[in-house]
Amino acid sequence: MVRRGDTASVEKFILSLLLILFVGCGSRSSLTYFHDPSMDFAAIRTVAVMPFHNLTRDQLAAERVRNIFANSLLATGAVYVVPPGEVARGITRAGILVPTTPSIEEIKRFTNIVKVDAVITGVLTEYGDVRSGSTSANVIALSLKMIETQTPKIVWTASATKGGISIWDRLFGSGGEPMNNVTMAAINEILNKLFM
Repeated sequence: MVRRGDTASVEKFILSLLLILFVGCGSRSSLTYFHDPSMDFAAIRTVAVMPFHNLTRDQLAAERVRNIFANSLLATGAVYVVPPGEVARGITRAGILVPTTPSIEEIKRFTNIVKVDAVITGVLTEYGDVRSGSTSANVIALSLKMIETQTPKIVWTASATKGGISIWDRLFGSGGEPMNNVTMAAINEILNKLFM
């Protein structure tokens, strides 16, 4: 025979277990950022997006994400984004050895060749399919920073992680969001923090 107090305890236990399951197994979504309060971002009119550092297994992922980010930034209408070919020419002429992480001196030389107000560098740490048992979903983790070229100092950084395996993916095997949707969600979240 089950007593009334025991039923309430069992119900509380089940509700707690479901809450832990939903919170613990949700898809990943996070954003951290720094926005220099003394910087007048309206003064930035021209931006160069440098090649992104790729820490993923996909050899072409960083270039893909860089292109999507540059096009999305240009589409905001807030700044002019220097075309990738002009950035590549500036990198070569400035003698930048590692374009994904240029030094202050290299940025100064680059700025003298390609007239920009800011340089954006990035690191792609995750991109593509993640698996857990028989379930899989797409995930992206991206970190960006903007260096204002006059001083030169870092005036903005942002990191976003989107996608991953949610409870619904585990229960119903949906396979998560398409990679393009996950990428656009991360980039849009980052851009929203750039133009605050």
